[in-house]
Amino acid sequence: MNDKETSGKPLHRRLFILLGSIILLYPLYRFINHRIPRKPKIIEVSGTLKQDGFIIKNDFIIFSQSEDIWAVSRTCTHLGCRLNFKEKERILECPCHQSRFSMQGKVMNGPAERQLPAYVVEQQGDPPTFIVTI
Repeated sequence: MNDKETSGKPLHRRLFILLGSIILLYPLYRFINHRIPRKPKIIEVSGTLKQDGFIIKNDFIIFSQSEDIWAVSRTCTHLGCRLNFKEKERILECPCHQSRFSMQGKVMNGPAERQLPAYVVEQQGDPPTFIVTI
């Protein structure tokens, strides 16, 4: 045997083992990382929402400003504490570490780095019922 014949064989064997490992491990990777999407939760809220007003619920706050109606989560994105709405300042504040969020859910300051989740709100009927999709 000379060097030319033996030098090519280990490379082909290594490439074959590498490709075979990838082909066998990829389905296992997909199985482990598979996440079932969560079904949306629909919540009906009855009540009157005044112009530039709000309705506070356990999981979210519904806001109204001119013609817009929206809802944001009341769970802080830092450590999951329940946010309080300060009506005079028009902000949401975390009692745990004083993160502050705008009414649109954007971070104003504090240790929280991610904005609050916003939820779709539909208004139906008279008297109005607000349907929030979480």
